[in-house]
Amino acid sequence: MTRDNELSTAHVERKLLEEIDSLRKEDERLYNILAIDIWALAKTMDELQPGFWGAFMKNREKALKRYLAEMTKNKPTDSKRPPFLR
Repeated sequence: MTRDNELSTAHVERKLLEEIDSLRKEDERLYNILAIDIWALAKTMDELQPGFWGAFMKNREKALKRYLAEMTKNKPTDSKRPPFLR
């Protein structure tokens, strides 16, 4: 009985790992599709309005800096962690 239970557990674990791997691949595929869509949109906009891509990237950089500043400001401090990891 124990041997059958171990085989069943191993089978379930293998199926679960296969499902996780499948989800990872699908996630990567979706990420790549979104990257292509964004690139196509930006290229089209840059053709219609020259300089669009440069302005878009500048705004994106500003937004990222603002987001990181807000995240670090609101992050709770953990005194047990070293300063460079806080």
